[in-house]
Amino acid sequence: MCCESKKRFLLLYATQKGQAKAIAEEIWQQAGAHGLEADMHCISEMDKYNLETEKDPVVIVISTTGTGDPPDTARKFVKKIQDKTLPPDYFAHLQYGLLGLGDSEYMFFCNGGRTVDRRLQELGAQHFYGTGLADDCVGLELVVDPWIDGLWLALKEALQLQKEKEGMNNAVDAVSSSLSTALPAVHELNLSSEVQNLKLEDEGARGSDVPSQKLDDINLVAPARDTEPSLVHSVPPISQSALNIPALPPEYIEVQFQDTQGENPHLSSLISEGTTFEVPVTKAVQLTREDAIKTALLLELDISDTAFEYQPGDAFCVVCSNNVSEVEELLHILGLSEKGNNFVCVKVKQGTKKKGASRPQHIPERSTLKFILIWCLEIRAVPKKAFLRALVECTSDAGEKRRLQELCSRQGASDYTRFIRDSNVCLLDLLHAFPSCKPSLSLLIEHLPKLQARSYSVSSSNLYQPGRLCFVFNVVEFPAGPSRPVSRKGVCTGWLAELVAPLLHPSKNTLDTKGESSSTEKISIFPRPNNAFHLPADPSVPFIMVGPGTGISPFIGFLQHRQKLREQHPDWEFGETWLFFGCRHQDRDYLFKQLRCFLENGTLTHLKVCFSRDSPTAEVAPPKYVQDVLRLCAKEVARVLLKDKGYFYVCGDKKHMADDVSDAVVDILSMEMEADKLEAMKILAMLREAKRYLQDVWS
Repeated sequence: MCCESKKRFLLLYATQKGQAKAIAEEIWQQAGAHGLEADMHCISEMDKYNLETEKDPVVIVISTTGTGDPPDTARKFVKKIQDKTLPPDYFAHLQYGLLGLGDSEYMFFCNGGRTVDRRLQELGAQHFYGTGLADDCVGLELVVDPWIDGLWLALKEALQLQKEKEGMNNAVDAVSSSLSTALPAVHELNLSSEVQNLKLEDEGARGSDVPSQKLDDINLVAPARDTEPSLVHSVPPISQSALNIPALPPEYIEVQFQDTQGENPHLSSLISEGTTFEVPVTKAVQLTREDAIKTALLLELDISDTAFEYQPGDAFCVVCSNNVSEVEELLHILGLSEKGNNFVCVKVKQGTKKKGASRPQHIPERSTLKFILIWCLEIRAVPKKAFLRALVECTSDAGEKRRLQELCSRQGASDYTRFIRDSNVCLLDLLHAFPSCKPSLSLLIEHLPKLQARSYSVSSSNLYQPGRLCFVFNVVEFPAGPSRPVSRKGVCTGWLAELVAPLLHPSKNTLDTKGESSSTEKISIFPRPNNAFHLPADPSVPFIMVGPGTGISPFIGFLQHRQKLREQHPDWEFGETWLFFGCRHQDRDYLFKQLRCFLENGTLTHLKVCFSRDSPTAEVAPPKYVQDVLRLCAKEVARVLLKDKGYFYVCGDKKHMADDVSDAVVDILSMEMEADKLEAMKILAMLREAKRYLQDVWS
């Protein structure tokens, strides 16, 4: 659809998991209320827009993935603008505003957006509006909402300047008129939605003449005994406030139920990232004792009959399913238990107001209802505010309706963060908390994101174990709490643990004549190569590995590979290797006691271990954490990094370990160089830039 040039702006989004697209759609929806039209496209659709000739303002919403990479949908665009032959005035005509999405738990925060922003500036493009960097660690909405609020005036000013440059004498009057008429319209929209929010009667009572003020008295005053807010209950001032809630997202999916005849699509058809491989699980070992706080499992996969290739340090993805009992529970709540095995046809709703509506790529056109809920939708996803807004319309109880409105409103931002986001609430939790909420299947398909494959670090070497791939993981546990009625395991780790239970605890029925398990469970995987987290190309270069807990996983592959290289090339010179490992208890969760074997055969030069929860027996308490042990080895660490030009690898938890390790390295460099902390931080930054300080971390 061609937008009128006087009102048009180009809106581009680059998304990995759908967040950037959802925010772009919110901007598109709001634009009309401000007298503007957004020409919205995925940044990958380069045949539908042309920045080289674009005269109107451009708004870009872009996420970050991996270790600071732009999303897959932006790779071609980024490659194009990074062409070194482009002149510095290539985009001199371009005005743009950019909103970057990221997570400060990771080192390269919003690097996808920063990369595009920096390159556009280098090519002469000008900001018409300041860059916004939203942090998923604390809540994207804290930056996104005010950034969008300020966007409209900036756009109108940019359009006004554009008209002036084009020499249109009447431009100033026209845009001024547009501004003066648009602002009251926005005010009116806010007022009407505030009044609408206070009408808590259900659809059948919409003709009621009860004034909204009386509804406030009847429904919104909290009982005196409930003084603390919760997921289902609010307190003043929000319980007595008029609310600004998001616009109701337009419906765009239609679901038609069919019979039970047919076949579901193959799982590989759901994966857009490349070739998938279905491989058998040949071995499962519990690495921790039963009384350990966390349960760590090692799985071995047989990849010998596939073209799957990897290097130590690479990651790969596991295609997992939702918990079947949770799916059954969801079907029961939705009143669809009897239709789980029925095939459904998913189409775009005729006459939808959603721009560019299409069936989500991760939803098959025809499959069973259970297939969609088990394999396609992330039913554990934390609901976005737009989803909560849509759920309001599916809720009949007035009090429940009001609370959902509060949780998706601007006034309820802190409650949303506390009771939804930070509590990791999912759709099932909401449906239990708000029992009168009965969403349709089409609404779930519209708002639940794609069930993502989970990424794991390889814990083996194909040189050491040809045709085998190993990986290690903790079975994630989510305890029950005020917002979650039952405890749950992680989606993928819980599924894998259940899948390999026969291998871990073989019964007589699963043992062959030799007493070995005959289970042939298979899982689907696809590669996710890591471009940097690999062994040094020169084997004579020393390196340090820091990997507490399951963070040790990739380093087992490193050491296996190094051991095999030493056996095959006895004449090569090999640099020294350091491993710093930590866990809670030496006798419960020391995952790889065979590390001693690497030490004894010379593959590993130095092994430093610590146990944070063991009671010290010596007069001087030993160090508890890997960062403490690093400080005890300060001279050697500094020598490896500075004098010997070695590498430093960190793998594991970002929040509670990787940052502390980084701080320890800064302290070590500062002390050993006799330099101030700022200088040491600069040295560490240079090591990162040179790919000699490398991290594989998760939050």
